[in-house]
Amino acid sequence: MVIKTVILVSLYLVPLALITTGVASTTFQMFACFVLSGFGMAGVGMGVMHDANHGSYSKNPLVNKWVGHTLDMVGASSIVWKMQHNVLHHSYTNIDEHDDDINAPFFLRFSPNAPQNNLHKYQHLYAWFFYSLSTLSWVTVKDFIRLKRYYKKGLMKGKNAYRNAVWKLIAWKLGYFSIILGLPLIFAPFSVGMLLLGYVVMHFVTGFTITMVFQIAHIVEDVEFPLPDSEGIVEGERILHQLATTCNFAPNNRFLFWFIGGLNYQVEHHLFPDICHVHYREIAPIVKATAEEFNIPYHSKPHFLSAVLDHFKMLYVLGNMPKLEPVKA
Repeated sequence: MVIKTVILVSLYLVPLALITTGVASTTFQMFACFVLSGFGMAGVGMGVMHDANHGSYSKNPLVNKWVGHTLDMVGASSIVWKMQHNVLHHSYTNIDEHDDDINAPFFLRFSPNAPQNNLHKYQHLYAWFFYSLSTLSWVTVKDFIRLKRYYKKGLMKGKNAYRNAVWKLIAWKLGYFSIILGLPLIFAPFSVGMLLLGYVVMHFVTGFTITMVFQIAHIVEDVEFPLPDSEGIVEGERILHQLATTCNFAPNNRFLFWFIGGLNYQVEHHLFPDICHVHYREIAPIVKATAEEFNIPYHSKPHFLSAVLDHFKMLYVLGNMPKLEPVKA
């Protein structure tokens, strides 16, 4: 994990340093550096901070806390992420209006239980563009919107906690933009327009990479989208719920496993989020064999591209099927 952290943080920061210092002196070199930095940012998000903010990077809570701040270093908020991911996504996986990973803007529909409109018929064609914008939205406005919503949901302990979180959010954002965007704008030998375009390209790479990994793990045809009854109750046991709503992909791809922090073993991650991802490959055969023994679903796609194709099909299905209604209690 330490070696991976050094490599991925370096992949994120070194290309930006080359741009800032003028070592990357041509337009091609500048864009190449931004692309590399985009992959580095994605790697930090999936392979480093993800474990740390789950408390599984190290046995030392202080190490997890500080390594978890690598998310703040790439422009997002570790405070908001812990509520959105650890609390909502892992507790209410694929449950509409509760799992924030499938609570999409009006032009996207990620659950058969969500409202439908005419735009959704074409989401399998245009969703990919908005996936690329996801982290750009994340580092600018989305964290502030979600923080306020989570405070209203009661996920924060009082006004003081909310106020402190807002100030921390502002401080981290100012630091991020000052270093990652401000320094190149001041020192790099490129125009403001070219640097801003390169920054957007960097986020396109990161946004698309990260979003695809999470989408093909939960928005595919095999998984379930549990529907609450009229009393708002979803029946079922937690572990069975995670197995029903989650899908692995490309389990034999070792590079992908390394780069995305084992998130191609999404089933194992949802069952054991407090175990470091380096162990998922060894845990998976045990989980699969146990699921087969008790006739429990264990979803897995053999390849990354087959999972992407399945997600494409699911976007089409969700765009064209009517909203399901709650069953009577």
